[in-house]
Amino acid sequence: MATKNDQTNNGKITLDRKILVSIINLAAKEIRGVQSVTNSSRPWIKKVFNKYDDGVDIKFEKNGALIIDVYINVYIGVSVPDIAYRVQENIRNSLATMVALKPLKINIHVLQVECDTEVQDA
Repeated sequence: MATKNDQTNNGKITLDRKILVSIINLAAKEIRGVQSVTNSSRPWIKKVFNKYDDGVDIKFEKNGALIIDVYINVYIGVSVPDIAYRVQENIRNSLATMVALKPLKINIHVLQVECDTEVQDA
């Protein structure tokens, strides 16, 4: 299980992977135009053994760098590059303010474009 450890003057801070996934998931869903954060592209074996990924993949490199991959579905009619940029910035800001982490890379993977229910019913 990946965790982040920071040494401070007062002691040690440990963050569980589930906390980081939750922050990233919420930050991505806050952006208007994002339909969902999904793990539908993940192999079934990873879905079975990692129930908490929710479309977020976190890697800590040996040098301490944090690399994040987020898999999202967006609504039809939105600008995909604009949505991806805003999701990246919101995740970067959320991690910086909540847990004082600065990721090296945030990769956004747009998997599907979804229609609203109103559009499908018409």
